[in-house]
Amino acid sequence: MRVLGVDPGLTRCGIGVVEGVPGRPLRMAGVGVVRTSADAETAERLVVVERGIEEWLEEHRPDAVAVERVFSQHNVRTVMGTAQASAVAMLCAARRGLPVALHTPSEVKAAVTGSGRAGKEQVGAMVTRLLRLDAPPKPADAADALALAICHIWRAPAQHRLQQARLRARAAAPAVRTPRGTR
Repeated sequence: MRVLGVDPGLTRCGIGVVEGVPGRPLRMAGVGVVRTSADAETAERLVVVERGIEEWLEEHRPDAVAVERVFSQHNVRTVMGTAQASAVAMLCAARRGLPVALHTPSEVKAAVTGSGRAGKEQVGAMVTRLLRLDAPPKPADAADALALAICHIWRAPAQHRLQQARLRARAAAPAVRTPRGTR
């Protein structure tokens, strides 16, 4: 499986591609950052992010895209830009018919380091170790994108089984009807 991980952001959007399957050594296929100028208008910045993600999708042809789920932050401007960049990544993937998975920062940290409260340095160190790299990818957004891809590779089979079980349970459940006049 080849996964494109996206750590969304308007100034720096981390991108990382990882290949592998659970239980086997993983391989980094590419890592980088799409950068935009803080002086540019938001719409222009989103176009730059979209073009960058499209280039990565075209070059690496992933099987899935893993995007960091936007979570509440104190700075509303930051969370808005992150959410907008996240939406661009999801749109690019959907346009190509690729499955998109959203993972929270704590899910990614727990998957990669064993602790949902791990710091940036711990995530970078584990990404370096898991992918057998010489040094942690810089900036941290790039390492986070690789961590997202790793998390998805490890979690996707279990998530797929859960989804299938839910669908089977829904299909097997008897239809519940509401008697007339009781709404």
